[in-house]
Amino acid sequence: MKSVRIYKHGGPDVLIWEETATPDPGPDQVIVDVKNSSLNHLDIWVRNGIPGVPLPFTPGSDAAGIISAAGENVDQNRVGERVLIQPLIYCGNCASCKRGWENMCSRGGIMGESHPGNHAQKIAVKQSQAVPIPDSLPFPQAAAFALVAQTSYQMLVNRAQLETDDWVMVWGAGSGVGSMAIQIAKAKQARVIAISGSDQKLEKAKNLGADICINYQNDDVIRMVKKETDGKGVNIVFEHVGEATWDISMRSLAKGGRVVTCGATSGARASVNLTHLFFKQQSILGSTMGSLSAFRGSMELLFTGKIVPIVDKIFPMEQIADAHIYLESASQYGKVVLSNE
Repeated sequence: MKSVRIYKHGGPDVLIWEETATPDPGPDQVIVDVKNSSLNHLDIWVRNGIPGVPLPFTPGSDAAGIISAAGENVDQNRVGERVLIQPLIYCGNCASCKRGWENMCSRGGIMGESHPGNHAQKIAVKQSQAVPIPDSLPFPQAAAFALVAQTSYQMLVNRAQLETDDWVMVWGAGSGVGSMAIQIAKAKQARVIAISGSDQKLEKAKNLGADICINYQNDDVIRMVKKETDGKGVNIVFEHVGEATWDISMRSLAKGGRVVTCGATSGARASVNLTHLFFKQQSILGSTMGSLSAFRGSMELLFTGKIVPIVDKIFPMEQIADAHIYLESASQYGKVVLSNE
């Protein structure tokens, strides 16, 4: 079989599609023939050089396919099942896990970062990570779901305590997490202000249910936010951009509002006016990936048709370098998907 491998950190040219050993299922494991996998910005960070990633390494967190083999302690009737991969790994024993799975597992990890990833033709995973999906869910959409969905759900529902009729401002409305955040917020009956630098992406955000769309390239974001919220500001800012947007995020926030952030793609330095923070009783919340409850919550929304994974473009797996270049160009709306078909 073949896998994507990284032997050194660097640009897209370090991604190699090559022959690798075919995995065998261990106890409590299944082999999944990967039909599709998808890219996340995590894959770019891993390629560029996250400390601690062992080399050589296969990246990739999200995937979907068909179980082709089952190890000991696994029901052999699972062979042939259509599944998506839950990329987050839970130990089940640490304090976070024992507190009801509401926090990230402190000893687990994530496929494609701390554990070998899914950009391959076949993968071996715990049977609990291979989640059955209905025939009505296409493999490309299934592969575009898990990481962005539970990340967004964890941010909005578990961390920011999203409530009905909250105003939610979503930066990067065309990204994987952004397009998912819009849908999750609307499924929870919140009101959404989508922000992007592209009118085309904002039109798609509107089709997903965004109530207000703002092009930060042309519009005064703070003025428009205050106008649409009767001068109050938003209850939640969905942040993953960082330094470039932080000041606007804080100034757009209502009394008692929450900024929840899972990333800092434009830089990690940010300043906070502490007087405004405590007088307005605002909160700044960090969030990363998701708990098991976030995965289950987002899966329920998926299976009831309240959210739909957005696939922008599909590349053959062997064109992994081109897919990275495309993702880094920020041209996509939704997810960039890889195919073994």
